[in-house]
Amino acid sequence: MTEPSTCAISAPADACASRSTRTEAELRAFMARAVHEVRETNPLAPSITNTVTQNFVANAQLAVGGSAAMVYLPDEGECVASLGGAVYINLGTLLPVYEQTVPATARACAAAGKPWVLDPVGIGSLRPQLIEAVHENPPAILRGNASEIIAVAELWGLAGDSSDDASGDGPRGVDSTDSVDAAERAAVACARFTGGAVAVSGATDLVTDGAQVARLSGGSPLMTCITGSGCSLGGVAAVYACVADPFVAALTATAVYNLAGLRAGEACSGSGSFQVAFLDALYNLTAEEVAEAPLILTGASGTQAL
Repeated sequence: MTEPSTCAISAPADACASRSTRTEAELRAFMARAVHEVRETNPLAPSITNTVTQNFVANAQLAVGGSAAMVYLPDEGECVASLGGAVYINLGTLLPVYEQTVPATARACAAAGKPWVLDPVGIGSLRPQLIEAVHENPPAILRGNASEIIAVAELWGLAGDSSDDASGDGPRGVDSTDSVDAAERAAVACARFTGGAVAVSGATDLVTDGAQVARLSGGSPLMTCITGSGCSLGGVAAVYACVADPFVAALTATAVYNLAGLRAGEACSGSGSFQVAFLDALYNLTAEEVAEAPLILTGASGTQAL
């Protein structure tokens, strides 16, 4: 089994900036292994996620071979941090109790040496406070749209010149006002800080560990016509984080979603049937198909081919 990165669990501060890079062939082999291991071991990846998408997140986790559990209270979060292989925290539809639940769960994950995945789901209200609160126990994987990733980098004091290309408008609800390319420097900065990985969703997705940047294509325009495609991606990333390091887990989840979205879009007759076809596609994808997903790998500067 590919062990979760200890860099993403221990103290951050650019701890893994000097990590060794891996070739595209090596990463594709690790992605296939992650898919195989999830199917074989049915790992538990509990979620603290928004009430609008709980059902879809759980079904997506089950479809790829994982096991799901939905919680929201502080003691529940601390408990599942020790029980699960990884934890998913989604900051949509926040309840007042999340002011205790989110930091407590992040601390418990750090104490247990378990990776966790964060989806900020827009920025506003209690969210900035919670994002700043987990700064000392950051996620192994940060997943969001371009505007969300830029906002997180700013909240963590990592922006520097990384937001020069940003619109400055921030997220519009859960929608991005920035391009994926505009968020690349913010994503790299966040990944170097956490020692984990950052996945930026868009027309072409970007995944980075701070040393390497991957761009993945696929999906379907209908993914924006259903509720929970992004939220469930975070949950599936947590499933793969149970068996793989953060970069491989984020790559695998993104590749799986792009392939499933593409197939569902070809098989459906509208947004309702797309949701069903998407879950079916997640369930039926093979490790070999995921390993062959469209992927372009470069250095974090965006200039060095690997």
